[in-house]
Amino acid sequence: MNFVFNNPTKLLFGTGKIAELHKEVMQGKKALLLMSNGKSVHMNGSYDKTVEQLKIAGVSYVEFAKIMENPLMEVCEEAGAFAKENGCDFIVALGGGAVLDSSVAVAVMATNPGKLWDYVYGGTGKAQPLANKPLPIITIATSSGTGSEMNEWGVICKEDTHEKIGFGNEACKPVIAVVDPTFMTTVPVKYTAFQGFDALFHNTEVMMSTSLNILSEAIALSAIENIAKYLPRAVADGNDREAREHVAYASTMAGITMQLTSTTAQHSMEHAMSAYHRNLQHGAGLIIISKEFAQCFVDRHACDDRFIKMAKAMGVDSPTSPQDFVDALVALQKACGVDDLKMSDYGFKKDECMTLAINARETMGGLYPANPYEMTDEDVAGIFERSYK
Repeated sequence: MNFVFNNPTKLLFGTGKIAELHKEVMQGKKALLLMSNGKSVHMNGSYDKTVEQLKIAGVSYVEFAKIMENPLMEVCEEAGAFAKENGCDFIVALGGGAVLDSSVAVAVMATNPGKLWDYVYGGTGKAQPLANKPLPIITIATSSGTGSEMNEWGVICKEDTHEKIGFGNEACKPVIAVVDPTFMTTVPVKYTAFQGFDALFHNTEVMMSTSLNILSEAIALSAIENIAKYLPRAVADGNDREAREHVAYASTMAGITMQLTSTTAQHSMEHAMSAYHRNLQHGAGLIIISKEFAQCFVDRHACDDRFIKMAKAMGVDSPTSPQDFVDALVALQKACGVDDLKMSDYGFKKDECMTLAINARETMGGLYPANPYEMTDEDVAGIFERSYK
């Protein structure tokens, strides 16, 4: 029953909510408009709508459109320097998970000296306290996956050391978040599935976590139910607005419940995977290891009642066994066409398994205490080995 919850982010959720952004208190007169290096924000109309809202609000802006999948430390530092050089008062992060994640690092580097890894905890990070308050952040999500629109965390890569680490500071919590499913209808089928499962696993990992509480459980189960019911529809028809809304809801709720309860080492493991193989999409990596990761806990009867609750949320009639959750998970992956993903397709070799296990603990070991039983490096390597195909 014990928890602490502090989320000052004002959430504007729903179809057409972008049109209300100009009514909110802006964080200054000049914004850094942070975006990816792709064309998605122009295709889905979010760029034009955002620019329109900034103009109505009397805010000028400069653009930095170089963020890539699995964002790099150096690019975040470049964006921070660009914001500083242009006298930006705040950041408007417009895009999917990579952009939202990057905004945290960019906000810090726009006001603080040195390198980003000076402030990172874990791996080779120096874990220094911030010297200055980061720039305020407004997030505008154009996909459903990370939930980063609602919290202070982002995952950044340091390529030379194969480190992919969650970075954040309470001062980086967004001031305003806009989640308008209108902008999500153009997300390709493959990415709709990958991102949807990322959102699912945020919630299922919260349910497995040692720090689960009465509030995080309620939110997570609601999100799991919505993803299980609506993600196959969103994958089948990207223009299914109702399905997009419900998946977006589940993703955003994950951004909230993760502030109440930590995720588990499943995320540590995937970060190691995409740190070594940057062509691997985060959601795809999570899907690949998800069955064997859950099966480890099921076989040890680590939290049977929680698996049964999740199975029920996923639509299983009268579940009685934790194995019902694993079966429901596999069925959902088949329904979304992602049950045939292979590590080998992304360049993995089976002899990497222990290397990945060691990296996962060294870089993101902070998530391991959330596991409902103590996992050794051999346990983790075994999950990789059984997931390999």
